[in-house]
Amino acid sequence: MDHKGSSPTESGGGGGGGSVHIQISKLKSKFSDDGGETTSPTIFEPQNGSVGTKTSSTAANELPPTTRPSIRAPEKKLTLFALRLAVLEKTASGLGTLGFIWATVVLLGGFAITLDKTDFWYITVILLIESTRIFSRSRELEWQHQATWTITDVGISSFRAIKSSSNSFIRTIKSACRPVLPSRTGTQLHRRELSGEKTRPDRKIWTRQKLPTRTWTSSEVPLLPYAKWVFLSKNVSRVLYWLQIASAVACVSLSTMKLVHRNYGEVEKDQSDKRNRKAALIIFYSLALSEALLFLLEKAYWEYKVSFTRLLDSVNKDCELGVSGLVSIRRFFYDAYSRCINGSIFDGLKMDMVSFAMELLASSSPDEQLIGARILRKFSMNPRFSEDTLQKIGISLPVMERLVEMLNWKDTEEEEIRYSAAEIISKLAGKKQNSLRIAGIAGSMESISSLLHVSRSHSCACDEISEKRIIVDTENYGSWSFNHLGLQILKKLARDHDICGKIGNTKGLLPKIVDFTLAEERLLKHPTVTPSQIVTVKRSLQVLKMLASTAGTAGKQLRREISEIVFTISYIRDILRHGGNQPELQILGIEILTSLAIEEDATERIGGTGGVLRVLFDIFFNDEIPESYCHVRSCAGEAIAMLALESKNSCQRILKLRINEDLVRALENPLLRVNAARILRNLCAYSGSDGFEKLKGLTAAAPIILEAIMKEENKLQEVMIGAGACIFKFMNSQDSRIMYERCGIREFDLAHRIFMVLKKYRHPSIKVPSIRRCAIEMAIWMMRDNNTNIRSFESLGIMEELDSVMETTSELENFNIFSGTVGLCRYKMAMDSLVGIAIQLLEEVKN
Repeated sequence: MDHKGSSPTESGGGGGGGSVHIQISKLKSKFSDDGGETTSPTIFEPQNGSVGTKTSSTAANELPPTTRPSIRAPEKKLTLFALRLAVLEKTASGLGTLGFIWATVVLLGGFAITLDKTDFWYITVILLIESTRIFSRSRELEWQHQATWTITDVGISSFRAIKSSSNSFIRTIKSACRPVLPSRTGTQLHRRELSGEKTRPDRKIWTRQKLPTRTWTSSEVPLLPYAKWVFLSKNVSRVLYWLQIASAVACVSLSTMKLVHRNYGEVEKDQSDKRNRKAALIIFYSLALSEALLFLLEKAYWEYKVSFTRLLDSVNKDCELGVSGLVSIRRFFYDAYSRCINGSIFDGLKMDMVSFAMELLASSSPDEQLIGARILRKFSMNPRFSEDTLQKIGISLPVMERLVEMLNWKDTEEEEIRYSAAEIISKLAGKKQNSLRIAGIAGSMESISSLLHVSRSHSCACDEISEKRIIVDTENYGSWSFNHLGLQILKKLARDHDICGKIGNTKGLLPKIVDFTLAEERLLKHPTVTPSQIVTVKRSLQVLKMLASTAGTAGKQLRREISEIVFTISYIRDILRHGGNQPELQILGIEILTSLAIEEDATERIGGTGGVLRVLFDIFFNDEIPESYCHVRSCAGEAIAMLALESKNSCQRILKLRINEDLVRALENPLLRVNAARILRNLCAYSGSDGFEKLKGLTAAAPIILEAIMKEENKLQEVMIGAGACIFKFMNSQDSRIMYERCGIREFDLAHRIFMVLKKYRHPSIKVPSIRRCAIEMAIWMMRDNNTNIRSFESLGIMEELDSVMETTSELENFNIFSGTVGLCRYKMAMDSLVGIAIQLLEEVKN
């Protein structure tokens, strides 16, 4: 691997037991009872999944399937209502058609000359009335359908404002007489509706809607140049409605009069051509009366369900669509009713709100697009409907492509559509399968990048960088909301390492993400800072962290590109320096540095950025940090250990900080001693011969390390053995003797402890992958030029343990750090070669 340099031959390299977190952990660290070691997976341990711990949403996706209680779709009430209306409508239409045929063929065709004068005119009037009503009935639905297209003013256009045609007609008359009344009433109604909607306090209420510029809006077409309000197309349906009612009432009246009086004229015995005239007239009038009564029954049922029981309001409430949802519900109902009338009566039952919204989304009408986007956003955000809604959207590639396309719509009048599309995409990206589909859409990353409203002005000079400009909210456009959504989408997509590569390959996206990590001192320290500003910084850091922790070739490329952006490290340094009140931001920044340090070039950039190492040590040694925020200290220690790993320059910079005494004291702090041991090991292993004198002072830690080796277990024992194997090399025989006497431990006791470690770990351990390597390094140091220790090890039977290690070595023990199950930064000396050196030392005494 070319991530770092190689470790020394016998010291085994740095970080034998080191661990540096890549993924964000909880703010409060978890410690075991035996020495304060962290229990979360680290970069020095192979992991079963990706580099970091799974997020809650990812983990939830991998839970075994469970039986969810079925949720009855509220719109089923509307489709059932439409079906019942269609049954009445088609039955009435059938009777009307039969009566029309009977009148034209039987009566006017067979008895036209013999009909009584009153019957002739009654039949003629009824036929004209029926013809008028049939025409108006067939056109009313079309006009009502057109009237739902304009939704600019919710307070006026919503179905609540025109609950029924009768109430609308009465308000129309009143408005004509009192022009002041409509504006006041409409305003009051609008206020009542808005106050009743449960919206988030920070949710913007859009008042601008895009209208066609080259075509008319159907509901606003003035049919006549004068009296425009009366002849608007959205009011024509009301005229047709009342025309139908008047026609039906007239038909009932005329038919009833003739059926009651039965004055069809006298028929003489010799007039055989008039013999069946009476029966034919009774049949006609009965058909006309039945058809009109059925129609009136249909209208009465309509008014009862809509005006009295408020069916549309009830469904809208169940769907939780808010005030604007009334228009959507009304449009859905008319579409379902149209399908039941124009096709099979069962066609409307096949409709549902999600499919309806998906169809509207593909429309070329701005109003229809907005209705569809609103419905899908509301359903996607609703816990009751989100799963089914997202599943339907996820399997429809054209709909997903349409949503991604809408992310590029920057017209101020299309702001709500764009915002709705962004929220839907954000919810879709929460599922891994959907995130892969989103990333697979051509231009999807560029569309998501367009949500981040940050830019740099173009500069002609090559020796300067243009000033960054984050576009904030204005009166006409809410850019900040799109910044949040864009970062949230990227955060969810970045959970897949393949998608991380696509994010990195998107032109200009990485610099945008880095620009959002800028947090000035005023922002971090101000007590009344806006939460949204902190959230933006946090999300951008989370995205960067996930990108930097990507495995494989894509991860290597991403870490290189992120570190090459000149602002990345300095922005993180500012967060670490001034973010004492924002520990979550500090943790994210530290973990980004830890991930970037995997690459040798990035390590040099981090170490060469002034103040980074100093501020990390300040956090690491800061005892004033509250216990609830102590995890930030652990993360700082892990980052320092990672920066010192196989980096001579970083080690030299650390030694110049003169923190030897602080590191020694840290070994006695349960919170810090694991990371302190890793740092000491890497400093001793990779500082080179130039730092020998400065490293000599670290031997003061030898008694603490020796005592920990004898008493501790697991991770703490691993890192202490690793640190001891490096630090003890700077001690002469006299120093070693003083160390043993001070701790009250014999050299044989230490040899026995090392022997027991090898005996305990007969096979490589995932939790402590370097413990056998560190134990063998310690044994080699003890046996080097010391025959007494060699005989002690031989008497303990260490040869058998070494043979066992030789037979059970694996690639796991040949790497310093890991990315998931992939090893990074291979030790210079393989495990079997290290065991061979130990065996050779034992055999030399025998010879």
